[in-house]
Amino acid sequence: MDLLKDPANDRYVKTLKPPPHRPLSRNLMFPDKLKNKPDWKLLRDHLQKEGRIAKEDLFKLVADCNKLLKNEGNVLYLQDPLTVVGDIHGQYYDLLKLLEPKVGGNPENTKYLFLGDFVDRGSYSIEVIILMYAIKLNFQNSVYFLRGNHECRQLTAFFNFKEECLYKYDQETYEMLMDSFDLFPLACIINSKFIAIHGGISPDLKSIEDIKKIERYHEPPRQGLFCDLLWSDPVDQEQGYLDTAWKSNEVRGCSWFFGGDSANKFLQRNNLISIIRAHEAQLDGYKMHRWNGGQDFPVVITIFSAPNYCDVYNNRGAVIKFENNTLNIQQYQYTPHPYLLPNFMDIFTWSIPFVAEKITEMLYNILQTDIQGDDDEQISESDIQQFKQLTKQGGLQKQSTTGSSQGAQKNTEKLKNKIKFVSTMMKMQRTLREERESIIQLKGACPDKRLPRGILMKGKDAINDQLADFTTAKSVDLINEKMPYAQIPQESIQIKKPSTQRKK
Repeated sequence: MDLLKDPANDRYVKTLKPPPHRPLSRNLMFPDKLKNKPDWKLLRDHLQKEGRIAKEDLFKLVADCNKLLKNEGNVLYLQDPLTVVGDIHGQYYDLLKLLEPKVGGNPENTKYLFLGDFVDRGSYSIEVIILMYAIKLNFQNSVYFLRGNHECRQLTAFFNFKEECLYKYDQETYEMLMDSFDLFPLACIINSKFIAIHGGISPDLKSIEDIKKIERYHEPPRQGLFCDLLWSDPVDQEQGYLDTAWKSNEVRGCSWFFGGDSANKFLQRNNLISIIRAHEAQLDGYKMHRWNGGQDFPVVITIFSAPNYCDVYNNRGAVIKFENNTLNIQQYQYTPHPYLLPNFMDIFTWSIPFVAEKITEMLYNILQTDIQGDDDEQISESDIQQFKQLTKQGGLQKQSTTGSSQGAQKNTEKLKNKIKFVSTMMKMQRTLREERESIIQLKGACPDKRLPRGILMKGKDAINDQLADFTTAKSVDLINEKMPYAQIPQESIQIKKPSTQRKK
């Protein structure tokens, strides 16, 4: 893996190694032609350095993995020991943390179940998919995937995975990966006691057999059982109370909210204990929905494995570890990642606000040369009188003398409005330049590329307030979530907090 050359010796940060100069060669990627398995460790390190692989090697990797995925049923059946992982969302460097022995476990000796949402939001979804497929090809009987709601054409086009594919490869690559996502299984039964799905249950779900009957090899529909497995949510109410058995999910724009009554009936009917799902960001990386009382086992457990989601949520990541009939929660903090400009923009596009600010400042100075400076940059009365006097003398007025007074007033107001407009533009441009990093972070939570209305005019404090905490970040991001009882003998829940504090 030859590193990028620096013949002029002008690399600004000498301590940061440059990325690999060329894609990883096929001979290194597939060292054993007989076994036809990729060297996942070499791939892991290569991608960590921001390396790439050739398009034909990516196609081969996915085609080989597709053969395994297609042979798996809609419902998997797994036994512990097992690590269950929630949403990853293109956060490759956090995935590397997750795969460490002290967190999720080394894939060489750990069985994994991933609950979907590998892509979108983060900028390294391609790297996540490459590494995940490489690991699955090496450990076919111990690494399993379920489909998330983001493994579909509609959301990946709305968010940034399609854009990432076009930036790093091309349209053909994007379509190939979408076809691969169509092969992912939909649910898993763990230890014959738990059902694991990405979203939640459905009014159309009576038994596990209903899931097995789904024709899954296509884009998920907007309604029905297939949709609900990927999209439904438990109601956000401490006792799991709903007025009706199912409530329309207005947050998602599709599917349902389900409560304790519906969940308990489903679990009892299928002789299960709890529903394990992902799909929702959690401040601590997990949430126990103890709808049957604090002493009972949670009816629903939500797990979320993307720490500091979108670089603004300030949440922890977590995984579930089943071992010896015991369920453990392992939390972890986020890992710093290489900086990329938002939406993979080039440096010229990124620099436009700086250029625009200077042009606006020039225009402002042309229109007004003597403004009393304050925060609102108001026009002084003396300036207005001066413009009136100039108008009366013919400086701004080309009409006849009889209409000079009215014409002067009209032109003065026009000029005054122009200066106010340019002043407002200057303030917005200054905010864009001075708070560039904060704005980029805030836009990371708004992948529709729209900042909250009026935020630039409110200045620095308002932008920082929007980034202040998890609740605010989740509230700002809420619009993007739309689609465009049984006891366990000898089981317990243990929470393992991360050993180190998050680096500021």
